[in-house]
Amino acid sequence: MNRKASIRHVQNRLGAVTCRPSDQHRSQVWLMWLILPASVLAGSLCVPASAHQAPAGWQYDPSCCAGVDCYQAPPSDVKETKYGYQLSTGELIPYSDHRIKRSRDEYFHECKPGGDNRAQHSFCLYVPDRGM
Repeated sequence: MNRKASIRHVQNRLGAVTCRPSDQHRSQVWLMWLILPASVLAGSLCVPASAHQAPAGWQYDPSCCAGVDCYQAPPSDVKETKYGYQLSTGELIPYSDHRIKRSRDEYFHECKPGGDNRAQHSFCLYVPDRGM
């Protein structure tokens, strides 16, 4: 073998050795493929309960709202009666009911499944202060 061929032979051997992934490199790749999906999954599980904001900017309670359930009710939807709040669907929510929450603006806000104003059951009713 001449000198040029010998140098090429050594370079090829070195190139083949350096291009071949080492056991350490393989383990790092496997570790990356294990950590990446695990971190994505953990990140999705750590998202706080989704609630959304009222038009005035305050946050609905997550126990009342899953991001789409609450809305500002038209004034005609809620009537104050002797026994509680009468909603336009006929539902009566007694004044002592745990679903009654304090509204942080001057409007009533209803929380119903999917935000459907025709739903017969409310998760919560936000009631504005009445000068008390």
